[in-house]
Amino acid sequence: MLMCRDLARIASDYIDDELGTGQKLSVKMHLMMCKDCRSFIGNLRASTDLIRAHSSGKQDPELVRRIDEQVAQALSAKKKN
Repeated sequence: MLMCRDLARIASDYIDDELGTGQKLSVKMHLMMCKDCRSFIGNLRASTDLIRAHSSGKQDPELVRRIDEQVAQALSAKKKN
């Protein structure tokens, strides 16, 4: 079963529809059971949409990676508490 930290690592690929069928199914099953990850994915989607709407159309991959990393760390810290 997919764990929260695993989902955080592949969240951007999920949002960008870059996962295979098996991984998509695992993510969807996890999201059905985990409200924190549903919130995480929703916030990540909103952030991505906001960046796209207010950018020149070119995303800085390094910035996106850093944002993903910080969100994953925050989610991990929340799970530990």
